[in-house]
Amino acid sequence: MMGNEKALLDRLKRPLKDLRISVTDQCNFRCTYCMPKEIFDKDYPFLEKTELLSFDEIIKVAERFVASGVTKLRITGGEPLMRKNLPELIGELNQLKGLEDLALTTNGVLLPRVAHDLKKAGMDRVTVSLDSLDSDLFGRINGRGIGVKPVLEGMSAAHEAGLQVKVNMMVRKGVNEQEILPMAKYFKSTPYILRFIEFMDVGTTNGWNMKEVVTKEEILKNVQSELPLQPVPENYYGEVASRYQFADGENEIGIISSISDSFCSSCTRARLSADGKVYTCLFASNGTDIKTPLREGATDQELDALISRIWKNRTDRYSDERREGAATRKKIEMSYIGG
Repeated sequence: MMGNEKALLDRLKRPLKDLRISVTDQCNFRCTYCMPKEIFDKDYPFLEKTELLSFDEIIKVAERFVASGVTKLRITGGEPLMRKNLPELIGELNQLKGLEDLALTTNGVLLPRVAHDLKKAGMDRVTVSLDSLDSDLFGRINGRGIGVKPVLEGMSAAHEAGLQVKVNMMVRKGVNEQEILPMAKYFKSTPYILRFIEFMDVGTTNGWNMKEVVTKEEILKNVQSELPLQPVPENYYGEVASRYQFADGENEIGIISSISDSFCSSCTRARLSADGKVYTCLFASNGTDIKTPLREGATDQELDALISRIWKNRTDRYSDERREGAATRKKIEMSYIGG
């Protein structure tokens, strides 16, 4: 079940297997559920270059996490493709012994420039965010007026480069739930796997309200009104998406349901923020600084001990607590630690 026998276990016996690495807090979108433009405007205090981990520092931290049992790395942001020379980082990370999977989450518009370089450097797959096929609506959601075409072109470039492509749609009631079925119909006959995401209370600036959540059950009912589905077993322990194959065997969809279906009990993910803090939950309030000891010359053994201490003391189960009515706290913004 745990795959890697070296994996550290937290207090709830969950193995450390995944590290999500944010390489920047900057983004060329201002999506309403992540970086609303009313908050993240020209006066917002984004991180200075010196506050960001360098590529060498990211590689060192990733190396120690892989040595501690991590087998999957995902590069995130902000928008990770805004970080200059990203394929160079990917190439170095791909050399880490014990790494099995290297992925990227992006809004897709910059993929045509770098897709082939990412693949050549060792990237396995990309996840592209797209919340509607209606360009006007999508432009309002992304806060920049950017239409659907550049994102679809990014997906195509990634696919042509040999990268596996998944598509994430954040569903928000009163905003884009009418797009669920059109998205399912469109992506059913493509090489891409569509995944719907329940609107989540990540950070404190996206105006989250439970009344705006379209649940997994509602999403399934909507899709199955015209496209019958069959449940599919999980690909691996800790997979966040519930998978469903179209009844005719053509493609599948996934639903990430951290609101209506907590998956805390099998969460194997740690997150490294753009400014060098380790977080053990997407909904965390505080992280542990690893940048300072790194810059002060910490040895591999000291970094390993820090990572071990962080994970072994982990008790996070925020989505469970939310369902129990006990989750109320200020949380780190998604732009710092990715999705």
